[in-house]
This record gives sequence, C-alpha cells and structure tokens, in this order.
Amino acid sequence: MSKIENRIKELNIKLPDPKPPVGAYVATKVVGKLLYISGQISIDENTKLITGKIGKDLNLDEGYKAAERCGLSIVAHVKNACEGDLDKVKSCVKLTGYVNSTDDFKDQPKIINGASDIIAEIFEKKGEHTRAAVSVNSLPLGVAVEVDAIFELN
Repeated sequence: MSKIENRIKELNIKLPDPKPPVGAYVATKVVGKLLYISGQISIDENTKLITGKIGKDLNLDEGYKAAERCGLSIVAHVKNACEGDLDKVKSCVKLTGYVNSTDDFKDQPKIINGASDIIAEIFEKKGEHTRAAVSVNSLPLGVAVEVDAIFELN
C-alpha cells in the first residue's frame, strides 16, 4: 500500500467512487507531467447532490463540507488516473473553486478551504497549492460547490 493510501486509511477517509463525466469532456487529462481534474461537484457520502446557495440555503459550515466532498472526489479521480498509486503525485499545483452563493455572501475562500484542507491533510506538504475561490450565481444541477484541480506527477 502506498504512503498516501496509508495516510488516507490513518485519517479514516473513504474516497467516493470517481464519477464519469456527464458532458462532452473527460474527467482527467495528463499533459506532460501535469494531471488536470475536471470540476467535481458537491455530492454527499450517500451520492446525493449537495444543492443550494451558500448564504441562503446552506450556511458556512455546510458549504465547507460541500467543498470538502469536492476535494475527496478530486482525490478519487487522481487515484484513478494514477492507476491506484497516489504516490505518483509530486504536488497539487492549483485548485479553482466555484461557490454558488448569494450576491451579498463574501466568504467564498472559507468555503473552498474545505477542499484545500482535505487535500493538504491527505497529501501533507505535497498538498500545498495555489488557488482561486469564485462566487457564481448558478452551478450545474444546482449544486452548491464545484472544484477543479491541477496536479504535478513524478
């Protein structure tokens, strides 16, 4: 078992099954040593969509947990793209997070911390990344959060 797999087990984290794309795109793409992960939407541990607007339907903590679920989906896709060997990851380069929020909501970075924190917890130093956190007025299927990622491979 890989070092990262041991870390996931130690943290008592269960990765979701990587979901196939629902549009005209691929879930992952390797270009050189970079692994691109398409946007992962907020889906809970029971495979139910986490929907609604942060600041109206969901509070800060619920939004954080929705982003954390996106982060776990990202890791599941990384694992799949790396043929099960997460030790192939050299570093997480960047996350971009999209928050379905009300016009007056100003804490998008605190929401996307859910994805950032879980990736940093799993990959430790390799999980440190650059990031953008953006407010949007709508996301696919009405979900609360979507996050995409770029990783560097060994």
